[in-house]
Amino acid sequence: MVKQKTIKTEISLTGVGLHTGKEVTMTFKPAPVNNGFTFIRIDLEGQPIIEADANYVVNTQRGTNLEKLGVKIQTPEHVLAALEGCDLDNVIIELNASELPIMDGSSKFFVEAIEKAGIEEQNAKRNVYVVKEIISFTDEATGSEILVMPNDHYCVTTMVDFGTKILGTQNATMKSISEFKTEISESRTFSFLHELESLLDNGLIKGGDLNNAIVYVDKEISATTMENLKIAFGKETISVTPNGILDNLTLHYPNEAARHKLLDVVGDLALIGTKIQGKVIANKPGHYVNTQFAKKMAKLIKIEQRNYVPVYDLNQEPLMDIHKIMSVLPHRPPFLLIDRIIEMTDVHVVGMKNVTMNENFFVGHFPDAPVMPGVLIVEAMAQTGGILVLSTVPDPENYLTFFMKIDKVKFKHKVLPGDTLIFKCDLITPIRRGICHMQANAYANGRLVAEAELMAQIARKQ
Repeated sequence: MVKQKTIKTEISLTGVGLHTGKEVTMTFKPAPVNNGFTFIRIDLEGQPIIEADANYVVNTQRGTNLEKLGVKIQTPEHVLAALEGCDLDNVIIELNASELPIMDGSSKFFVEAIEKAGIEEQNAKRNVYVVKEIISFTDEATGSEILVMPNDHYCVTTMVDFGTKILGTQNATMKSISEFKTEISESRTFSFLHELESLLDNGLIKGGDLNNAIVYVDKEISATTMENLKIAFGKETISVTPNGILDNLTLHYPNEAARHKLLDVVGDLALIGTKIQGKVIANKPGHYVNTQFAKKMAKLIKIEQRNYVPVYDLNQEPLMDIHKIMSVLPHRPPFLLIDRIIEMTDVHVVGMKNVTMNENFFVGHFPDAPVMPGVLIVEAMAQTGGILVLSTVPDPENYLTFFMKIDKVKFKHKVLPGDTLIFKCDLITPIRRGICHMQANAYANGRLVAEAELMAQIARKQ
């Protein structure tokens, strides 16, 4: 089992936003299990949280931009690439401005900060989506395409062709995420001179200089343009090197442009919110096609997870039979609603109930068309979760379990006499002070019949 990871301690970086030119301080902070990557705008009232979610992408012009309830996060892709490249799952990113710092135009400084903060495993299983068939997205307007195919691990290949002699066709490959730091993270963002002129005319790249962007000179530079560039970059002189790059910037790799496009792919696909086991191939990638593909993947994964039904061998000897359950739970028939505990770890528990026609509630609950009451399904899920939280104390018989909150309850299918119910409860956050916050799902007949977020607390009997 691969466990989730976060950073050990918080660490801050300060820089400027590439387009806004505003100074920004960014702080990486450890996050609880199942948190994912979340941004917090500490400069705004209420310190709103914006999840790194493809569904919040609103604009991909010159970078990926997120917006939730009017709160914006600009150009997070290089930071997200660093988090993915360091194989992390849960990190909080605090910001005092909308745009993340550009630094040198790569992910290098973010990776170094993460390594300085340290990485630690968490007590929860990593959620990984295993690709079983080819999934693709094509931008018909540009011919850009990105796809993922089955593979035994996550890897990425990018192919770029800008139709210019100065850059030509380039390819880059990351064979595994372990190569990100050494092969990809130092690759800097780049632009063509004709794009640069347009950006300057529109008041963008206020935070740009020749140290955080490679500029490929794909046209003759006029005297006017040269003067504008000197002013924009605060340089007394600007020249073009023999390999067609503005000023004296030295490439880290001959194919640095393709490697940076790969870095962008890794960062944009982090917006899926789930690790991918598959081989990604991107032809002429860009933020639009990357994020559209991320949205498609996130939707497919959500549908598959919603329809996923775990399979358990009900013929095996249970972890806890009804007698052991009654030695832990204070409930008794007719209100004891679980028959067995099938499995249990520190972070999840699985229970079972055989629904028979002899259940007392069928006497009055639609006797001519008996249906198990939904509230009792929720109660049964809570009792299953109660087993998990009571397992954390040495004398569970001296405790009672009480609901604190029930949220996001959905009933999807009827439960009828003769059905076998399976209850699976997974911790959303670690158990603290006897408080258990969990995602509970109930399955019957090979499908999800009910789900809810439950919060309960154990209290010693008076």
